Amino acid sequence: MADKPSPIDVQKTLGGLDYPASKEDIVKKAEGAGAEGTVLEALKNLPERQYDAPTDISKEIFD
Repeated sequence: MADKPSPIDVQKTLGGLDYPASKEDIVKKAEGAGAEGTVLEALKNLPERQYDAPTDISKEIFD
């Protein structure tokens, strides 16, 4: 992925998400929050698994 979203934008998009959350839960939350562009693309590219905390999502996107 060439362009990565801002970590702040990702966390704002997922604010209020209940954990643990599946990739599907995360993408639905982002779409409901009106996410687009690099934020939505990054979330759609997450591996299929359970995420226990926002830091788990950030590690997948930014590490």
